[in-house]
Amino acid sequence: MKKSIDAVYIHIPFCQNICSYCDFCKIYYQEKIVDKYLSMLEMEIKNKYQNDIITTLYIGGGTPSCLSDKELRKLFRIIKIFKLSSSCEITFEANVESLDLSKIKLLKENGVNRISLGMETINSKLQKIINRKTSKTEIINCINNLRNNDIYNINLDLMYALPSETVTDLLEDLTFLLSLDVPHISTYSLILEDHTKLKIEGYKQIDSDLDYYMYSIITNTLKSKSYIHYEVSNFSKSNYQSKHNLKYWNNCEYYGFGAGASGYINNIRYDNTRSVTKYLNGKTVMDEELLTIKDIINYEVILNLRTNEGIIKENFKNKFNISLDKLFKYKTLVKDGFLVENYKQVFVNEKYIYVLNEIILKFLSTLQTNVYDDTIY
Repeated sequence: MKKSIDAVYIHIPFCQNICSYCDFCKIYYQEKIVDKYLSMLEMEIKNKYQNDIITTLYIGGGTPSCLSDKELRKLFRIIKIFKLSSSCEITFEANVESLDLSKIKLLKENGVNRISLGMETINSKLQKIINRKTSKTEIINCINNLRNNDIYNINLDLMYALPSETVTDLLEDLTFLLSLDVPHISTYSLILEDHTKLKIEGYKQIDSDLDYYMYSIITNTLKSKSYIHYEVSNFSKSNYQSKHNLKYWNNCEYYGFGAGASGYINNIRYDNTRSVTKYLNGKTVMDEELLTIKDIINYEVILNLRTNEGIIKENFKNKFNISLDKLFKYKTLVKDGFLVENYKQVFVNEKYIYVLNEIILKFLSTLQTNVYDDTIY
């Protein structure tokens, strides 16, 4: 029986400016390539999409907002292939400098109801390091334009632990960010990925103690301003959690379209090629992995524990036909205070969220192989 898939991710790899930390699939914007890319995207969608009702659609990149109005209209004509629910959350990633009033009106006309803006930092010294340049005035004007066009569901990205960043720098970014009163904030500690400009130029991660201190400042400050810390890196006002990202963290299946996109369909996780050239030539999927039942359960644990709700025990049992505590002997982690458990759920104690990966590894190591059965799913 075919599973219903209700989430879509679309990757637009084009950028007018390449950030020095970015490890995503991206190339410089070239008008002559964009049209060919969108045509290939349309072909991929028509070949793979199975007429499911879509409740969340996320257009990411790259920088989708660097597309021209004409190119965006073509993109939205392609999106009309999908059967979107009446309440579909449609998120569009943008950079402030390429999201003018004309594009905002176009997005609104085409059903976009959530915008994710890459602010990262407003410190000019730090912007120079990460190859960005956005002023406070530009950000304020962009957000005002969004609100004046009835787009209120706005996320801002905040990056911290940047080379040479001080606590004072972080507090200035936080103060400005809070003054904007957006309903969603995503925070990212800088990771120096291979093949990025920062890594090639020899930059180093900041001291781990300082990184943790900055993380603590962010979480405490945002919580004091009524933001819910609903996922390890994400904060929202009530009812403004990212519905699309919750699909990932709830281990739901989803379509991924475009170069560099990933998807999860019928127990297969796949990655599309990161080469735009290969993508344009029709070679879309690069890797596929058919998951075992153990893989699926492990993903369930890993992804669920990223959220403040953690693992909902009833949902787990309904999904895998076995209780969580029969499959994993995690009670010692509860006793030691790393996990919190009640009748409904198991989640990571917030004071240990910073070392989440270590706790997840400990949790997974308690799998009881003597009761494990490939037929439970």
